[in-house]
Amino acid sequence: QVSLVESGGGLVQPGGSLKVSCTISDDLSRFAAMGWYRQPPGQQRELIATITRNGNTVYADSVQGRFTVSRDNAKMTLYLQMNSLKPDDTAVYYCYGAELVRGVKYKYWGQGTQVTVSS
Repeated sequence: QVSLVESGGGLVQPGGSLKVSCTISDDLSRFAAMGWYRQPPGQQRELIATITRNGNTVYADSVQGRFTVSRDNAKMTLYLQMNSLKPDDTAVYYCYGAELVRGVKYKYWGQGTQVTVSS
């Protein structure tokens, strides 16, 4: 069983930056795609950033141009750099990894890290 552990959340002022990390217990190459969801208070979880095995990235319109997803295979860590943060970015941020095994898709989740954007 693989584990994903987020870290780096916290309180940041509007316009500020924050980088959250997700440390994985296995080789990142097992995942066809990895990325980040977030869940604002009282709302559904939404996909905001994806990075594929070959390094392609996709972003939700709400974070395009402000957030950057990256990974370090040697450190077995996924990152989300968040710039120009807004109060609407306040949410619990979850990392995930998705793999395909004999035609069956598996998705693994971290426990979440709280990001609060407020003055």
